[in-house]
Amino acid sequence: MSSHLYRVCVAFEVESGHMLSKHPGKCKFPHGHTRRIEIVLSSPSLDANDMVCDFKAVKLAVGDYINSFDHSLAMNSDDPLLPKLSSVSERIVLFEKTDPTTEVLAKGIYDYVAARIREGATLPDAAGLRYSLPTSLCVERVRVGETSSTWAEYGL
Repeated sequence: MSSHLYRVCVAFEVESGHMLSKHPGKCKFPHGHTRRIEIVLSSPSLDANDMVCDFKAVKLAVGDYINSFDHSLAMNSDDPLLPKLSSVSERIVLFEKTDPTTEVLAKGIYDYVAARIREGATLPDAAGLRYSLPTSLCVERVRVGETSSTWAEYGL
């Protein structure tokens, strides 16, 4: 049995704000990053179309979730500024009693993608064509960039 795998990567880019209430320095204040999110999937074999999976299937299955971070502010649900900021913006993504660090974002996205694969998500595109995520896929890693020189990753 071969230990070789096929791998594909689908990348997204979002403008994402966060604040880290547990941080001792400037990161406790609202600030933003242009985040590059890379989802790496693998399979020991190709499907009937000679692909690991269609890139469009990944984009359809996770795109809305990834886009929820775009032009949003990620916050810890215990942050004392939450009531004030909630009154002026509907674009807040809450993390239950957890600071939305880049590491936490990577794990959250990893868990979301893995769940979509387990359920065998099948979604139509704008033209009505249906795309599926094979349940045989493996999420190897999710890498989330914070700056041009820093990233965090969660995976196998």
